[in-house]
Parts: sequence; structure tokens; C-alpha cells
Amino acid sequence: MPTDLQELAAFVAVAQARGFREAARKSGASASGLSEAVRRLETRLGVRLLNRTTRSVAPTEAGRRLLERLVPMLGELDAALDVVNAFRDRPTGTLRLNVPGSVARLVLPAIVPGFLLAYPDIRLDVVVEESFVDVLAAGCDAGVRYDERLEQDMIAVPIGPRVQRFATAAAPGYLATHGRPEHPRDLLAHACLRGQFASGSIPAWEFERDGEMVRVDPTGPLLVRLGGAVDLAVSAAVQGVGIIHVFEDWLRPHLEDGSLEPVLEPWWQSFPGPFLYYPGRTHLPVPLRAFVDFIRQ
Repeated sequence: MPTDLQELAAFVAVAQARGFREAARKSGASASGLSEAVRRLETRLGVRLLNRTTRSVAPTEAGRRLLERLVPMLGELDAALDVVNAFRDRPTGTLRLNVPGSVARLVLPAIVPGFLLAYPDIRLDVVVEESFVDVLAAGCDAGVRYDERLEQDMIAVPIGPRVQRFATAAAPGYLATHGRPEHPRDLLAHACLRGQFASGSIPAWEFERDGEMVRVDPTGPLLVRLGGAVDLAVSAAVQGVGIIHVFEDWLRPHLEDGSLEPVLEPWWQSFPGPFLYYPGRTHLPVPLRAFVDFIRQ
């Protein structure tokens, strides 16, 4: 007897969300409905697909194998059905983007409102995540990352500013008390506010001037998760706790109002702006095609 596609879709939603409630929130279905659909699927197949505890849900080995095959198949099915969407007067559907916190904070606010006003029948679902992910396996249509973190087989479209800089800054009171660094290595003697990736790695601070590259690994009183907690580090810098080194746009309002002063500005390093990336397909989902066309304009 053929397996119900809704049961398969329910399994994928729960496995990716790692929970029935979160899957229900994202899909708009009920948690009890998803639970019943997964139970029917497991009964039909005669194998447990999900290990359930009071705190989490995780695929079994059989579940992981099935998930690997189902995700691209369901994605192609959605793309096939989405072809009909092209015949509508106004594109409709959901566009799911996976982006780092810096893009959600500094790039998307200049793009998203205009896009949603231009395409009122499209729903935008933004997932903020710092690590590089397989966008299809994560249930997303596309992602935004920087050049060094893009996979070679992805289509990449520039999005947002094409040149950005890392800026280093401190509060006037901190500099008056502790002195102003004249060279990047001077930072080793200062209180520095650091960032950490979800993987646990702490990126070094990089500087460049007249072809000379300097990487330093200073210490300090505060370590925050890059992305969601950067605003905490910025606030600490404004209050004189230490020196911060992040995207220039993140610090721009404080540099303009004088609550932070530039440090080592001739050494600030420039880098290319981010890219929207997605797998190559013959037929892009209509909401994604609309978004690509919008940012290209």
C-alpha cells in the first residue's frame, strides 16, 4: 500500500525541527496531528523512525537514512508543484532563508520590507544560524553566507553591500584610562571583547595595512556567541569595559554619536559582502525566483 505523502512530510518536519511542538510552529499543523502521522508511518513501515524523550526528538539510524532520501525528493516535488505558481497573477508561497546573525541585523533590514511589500502573497521565514548548513537538509530554500563559506556547487548571487569592513573601537573613557593602541599587537595588553562561533572556535582578529597582515588573539573579560549576543558586547564596549572588533556597520551609530572612538582605523580590513546561495535547479521555487530578481534589481 503506498505511503501517504502527508505522513512522510510530517516525519521530515519533526525530524528537522527535533521536536513536535517546534515542527507544529513552523508548519502550521498541530503537534498531535504530526505525532499521529509519524505513528502511522512507523506502523506502516514496521520500524521506529524517531527516538522520543521528554526533552527532545532525534531520528534513529533508519530515520536518518530515510530523511537523507526524502528531503531532496520532497524538495523536487514542491518545485514541480510550484511551476503552477508561475501562472498566477501574483507569486505566492513560503521562502525559507538561512542566514547568519550579522546578515539578519545589518543586511536584510534594507531588503526585506521592500520585498514583502512588492510580493504581499509571499511569506518569508528567516532562520538565523552561524554555522554553514546544507540548506536543503535544513528545510530552507536558500542561505546567505560570505564567499569563504560557500560550497562550490551552489549558485551565488551578491546581496547587500559589496564591500564591508571590520572595525575596532572603544569608549573614550576606556582609552583615556588605558591608552590608545598604536599597532594591532598592542591589543594583547588590553581588555578585548571577543566573539565565539557555535562550534566553539574563537576567530582571531585580523588587520591589514600596506600589504602587511597581522593576526592577534587578545584576551578580555567578555566572550559572546557571534550573532545573537554581539549587541551585548557592543553595549559593554560603549560602557568602557574593553575594546571591540566587529563589522563596521554594527558600530556605525556609536562611532557617529561619539560613544565609541575608532581604534587602529588605518588597519581595518575590508572584505567582500555576502552572497545569497542556493542549489542549481531547472525550476526555482517561485518565491525564491522573485527574491533573486528583487535583489538583482
